Amino acid sequence: MSDMYRNYLFDLGYEIKRYALEVRRERDAAPKDSEERAFNSGQLLAFHRIVSLMQQQAEAFGIPLADLRFDDVVPDRDLT
Repeated sequence: MSDMYRNYLFDLGYEIKRYALEVRRERDAAPKDSEERAFNSGQLLAFHRIVSLMQQQAEAFGIPLADLRFDDVVPDRDLT
C-alpha cells in the first residue's frame, strides 16, 4: 500500500473514532427521553456499524487495526 493510502486510512480511522466517541459523550449527557438523546443514539448506531465493518474488512484483508487506529475501540463496548 502506498504511503498516501496508508496515511489517508490512518487519519480517517482517527477522525471516525473521534466523532463516534464524541457522539457517545453527547448522547450520555442528553436528558433521557429527549429528542437529542434519540438522535445521538441513532448516530451512534451508525458509527457502530461503520467501525465494525471497517474492522472486519481490515482483518479480512490482513490490515492491522492499528493502521486504522481502531485497535483500541470495541464497537460493542464503546459504541453502544
